[in-house]
Amino acid sequence: MAHNARVWNYWIGGKDNYEVDQRVGEHVAGMFPVIRAVARADRDFLGRAVRFLAAERGIRQFLDIGTGLPTVDNTHEIAQRIAPESRIVYVDNDPIVLVHARSLLTSSPEGVTDYVDADVRDPDAIVRSAAETLDLDRPVAVMMLGILNFVLDSGEARDIVRRIMAAVPSGSALALTHPTFDAEVGGQGNAAAMEFWNANATPPITARGRTEIAAFLDGLEPVEPGLVPCSQWRAEADAAAVPQYGAVAVKP
Repeated sequence: MAHNARVWNYWIGGKDNYEVDQRVGEHVAGMFPVIRAVARADRDFLGRAVRFLAAERGIRQFLDIGTGLPTVDNTHEIAQRIAPESRIVYVDNDPIVLVHARSLLTSSPEGVTDYVDADVRDPDAIVRSAAETLDLDRPVAVMMLGILNFVLDSGEARDIVRRIMAAVPSGSALALTHPTFDAEVGGQGNAAAMEFWNANATPPITARGRTEIAAFLDGLEPVEPGLVPCSQWRAEADAAAVPQYGAVAVKP
């Protein structure tokens, strides 16, 4: 069966995917052509967010939940170019992702890169394991890019964010992306594409409206420009909108 990490890898031009992933990826892209742009925009958002958090906020610890398959310019590579002493913990529960991560994601000599086998639905286990590498008394950038859309219950998804952000100190930050059905940013085709996905691939996925996604930031202070299409977050002025919201918010 097609798997999200491999299909996403296919959409951004990676090689770590199978024929079934390519077939499903092509079919979804035929139904919802903007999905390739969404995948690229999400990856570009990662780069801008990590650079902002490392260079402008001075954060030296990153907890990347829902890592996905390694490509170029992963979280630790971007952060450690700015600050080689940065410490990064990647979290995923897919054995294929973890095998690739352990073989391909290597740290700078001054920093640390570690990998945690855990499910986003078990935030306490994530925090316990991350604490073996990260100092949770110092600010942590929590990266949750394209992961809460796999938690189908919105209340559970909000609770996951609340529990993880409760475990990190003031000055920490949350970087978030999430797909949307909102027509004003081109999301009206997402429903049919996700219905096909859920019938032919794993894990099941959902999209949410802007108000629901904004609720994940409750209690945090969004960094300008706030919750916007991830393609437009601190991007070039003429960047086109994609149906995937993105934001960075700081814990006061």
